Amino acid sequence: MKKWIIMLVTVVLGLIGLSGCSDSDAASGGEKDGKAEITYGFWDKKQVPAIEEIIKLFNEKYPDIKVKTEITPYGQYFQKLETAATGGALPDVLWMNGAHVVQYAEGKVILPLSEMAEKDDYSLDNYPESLIDLYTVVGEVYGIPKDYDTTGLWYNKKIFDEAGVSYPDETWDWKKLKEAAKQLTDKEKGIWGYAALMGNQGGYYDFIWQNGGYIISEDNKSVGFDQPEAIEALEYNVSFIKEGLSPTQAQMTETAASELFSSGKIAMMFDGPWMVPEYKKNPDLDVAVVPQGKKRAVSIHGLSNVISSNTKHKEEAWKFVQFLGSKEAAEVFAKTGTVIPAFNGTQDAWKESVPNLNLQAFIDGAEYSVPLPSVENTGEIWQYETDVLKKAWSEEISIEEAAEELTKKANEALSK
Repeated sequence: MKKWIIMLVTVVLGLIGLSGCSDSDAASGGEKDGKAEITYGFWDKKQVPAIEEIIKLFNEKYPDIKVKTEITPYGQYFQKLETAATGGALPDVLWMNGAHVVQYAEGKVILPLSEMAEKDDYSLDNYPESLIDLYTVVGEVYGIPKDYDTTGLWYNKKIFDEAGVSYPDETWDWKKLKEAAKQLTDKEKGIWGYAALMGNQGGYYDFIWQNGGYIISEDNKSVGFDQPEAIEALEYNVSFIKEGLSPTQAQMTETAASELFSSGKIAMMFDGPWMVPEYKKNPDLDVAVVPQGKKRAVSIHGLSNVISSNTKHKEEAWKFVQFLGSKEAAEVFAKTGTVIPAFNGTQDAWKESVPNLNLQAFIDGAEYSVPLPSVENTGEIWQYETDVLKKAWSEEISIEEAAEELTKKANEALSK
């Protein structure tokens, strides 16, 4: 059904063209004052200053291409794209995440870029291989990586110092994480040693991969939640709650774990670099690489820039996407400290933008990262994960029961 809807959206978009433009714009193919005008859609207003600076640099090189920005909050972003047939045309260039790329690529809503990159000798080796893999669908690259995020073990130095526990480092494993959580938990002070988040990226996905398990099989026909490696990883995760070393699921629902961590109520938690702007304000906080299981593994995700298949300015859109993926643009993002730029070699500038934090931990993670799974109905599977696993995190059902139920529902979704 979802594929049918996307195909219908695509057909209608092709018929209505840039319906969001005025009559005069449509008559000129979206041109303003003799300039080709393209639109750029994204969702994070915190990145507006950097994006405006990048557009200014782009216009120094391409003065005849005008770029108009369109910001849509993330909560409505993909809904807006899916209803583009009735709500107006897609932006010419737009942000895409890994969870949706297969859906939009197979629905022919976005353009494949491999041929254009090869024609212009645009090297895809400038980005982490796992990110290129994330945006490759049936052998075609659909997105040029913009930024990425991995997972780090954030910790409160003050709590560690008061408990006399050494700070986490690259020697830590699952056993050491549990031992430290026991030492750091202080019920009298209302401090938990660790936050056992019920989240996939930066949570149970990392543990499953570290334990040698998998989320979705290579042929995309089944999930691995009911496999021994996954069950063991999930049980380890929930054990922190059962042993009183982590807030309960209800407590972390009432007050976000990040808030409890910021206020000194949690000593350690997994989280991503997106928290740097907030956590860097607290001198007690720092970050280390995540502890390893049978092997090292962390989720990697990141945004890419894609081109709408209904653009009337394919050449100009491609020039803008190339510039957005350039070293020059990456350095602009790096100095803001907001995101880790995807262009290889520019991450150091991001790291140095906040020298009081060990941001190298996130960069190191890219070396042993695993892309977030992406299938046509990723969102549906994620919803099943949330609905089923929250019962296990709340100790209403066992991990084995949750794994069995989740596997059955997810496999049914994959078979559609």
